[in-house]
Amino acid sequence: MRYLIPALLMLLSCLAGSATAASHSGSPLSLLGSDQHFAMLRHALAPGTGDPAGFIVEDCATQRNLDDAGRRQAASIGTMLREMHGNEIAVYSSRWCRCLDTARLMDVGPVVELPSLNSFYEARENQTAQTEALTDWLASADLDRPLILVTHQVNITALVGEFARSGELVIVERRTDGSFSVVGKVTTALDDSG
Repeated sequence: MRYLIPALLMLLSCLAGSATAASHSGSPLSLLGSDQHFAMLRHALAPGTGDPAGFIVEDCATQRNLDDAGRRQAASIGTMLREMHGNEIAVYSSRWCRCLDTARLMDVGPVVELPSLNSFYEARENQTAQTEALTDWLASADLDRPLILVTHQVNITALVGEFARSGELVIVERRTDGSFSVVGKVTTALDDSG
């Protein structure tokens, strides 16, 4: 019994914070552009882990990139965002090609590169400095319009302590004390239709 209540609370928390692309009604996405909320998006599906040896950030051919399903997933995310918020969305991205491609394929507004969103998966020594730089940037970011940060799993976990799957949006509240609180996640389904 002592384990049942915490397990039920965890289950209810997961169910309350989740939404699917199929139904936006009551979706945490509706919070974007109001009440100090923004979204962190893990890039769409790019099979594998990390980057190949000798990868160069300026050369997409040396990186792990979106596959066809990932490109369709990114376009689907964009459709979902446009249905709810139009094209008035601020989009910032890591310089990694899989993030830039995700951001561009969403087609919801101009994409601006933000170095503090770059992956530190292969350079963990950069985690603290990059997370602090992102925290400082977010402290003065304009959240009066929807803001999407396209980045990597390690960056999302470092900032808000959440794991995000490929193509998953983590909706975050910027609190007045400078901290962040996750208010929900929106998972996008992979389209396997080819």
